[in-house]
Amino acid sequence: MANAPAASATGSGYWIVPIARAVLALVSALVITFSPDHSAEFGLLVFGAFAVLTGLVVAVTARRTLTDGPTRTLFVVHGIVGILSGALALLFSTGGLGFFLYLVSVWAAVTGFIELYSGVRVRNRTAFSRDWIVTGTATAVLALVFLLLPPNAVVSVGLLSAYLVLLGVYLAIAGLSLKWAIAADQRAPQSVANESENL
Repeated sequence: MANAPAASATGSGYWIVPIARAVLALVSALVITFSPDHSAEFGLLVFGAFAVLTGLVVAVTARRTLTDGPTRTLFVVHGIVGILSGALALLFSTGGLGFFLYLVSVWAAVTGFIELYSGVRVRNRTAFSRDWIVTGTATAVLALVFLLLPPNAVVSVGLLSAYLVLLGVYLAIAGLSLKWAIAADQRAPQSVANESENL
């Protein structure tokens, strides 16, 4: 998890982004879990809503919270891919299992690669680089699983739900860890200053 001081790639307010993404992922997973309908159409509707909302969060907040230019651009693209994929899922929710598997696979491959590449590119320069690598890898693995598994709507929608739970829990912990690390960094200079005054 993010446990180092935030550096050049992210601003101090970046911790809000993984928390927002975590909430969207967990809510989507709960919708799937408590629904008796695990059809491809239902999967497309849930994925569509999740991808559009997450894409908006990532694209909008990237411009405000990412201080490294190339990383900011990559995450804006990440968000746009999510918005477009989600919109396609919602518009063609009756597209069937093949369309569901293909769309989620493409979305996961593209966004997973972007996040993984971003994490590798800025490793040791931001507290969140390792978390980008982990979430990017997990998303890329989802793409492979969807491509390799035999087509089955119930299994595929269930796997999407499992991925969303894992993603949501990880991002929630990572976001809170980053917030606490930043708070500790901000308190440290004050403590040093107070000790100096007392000498």
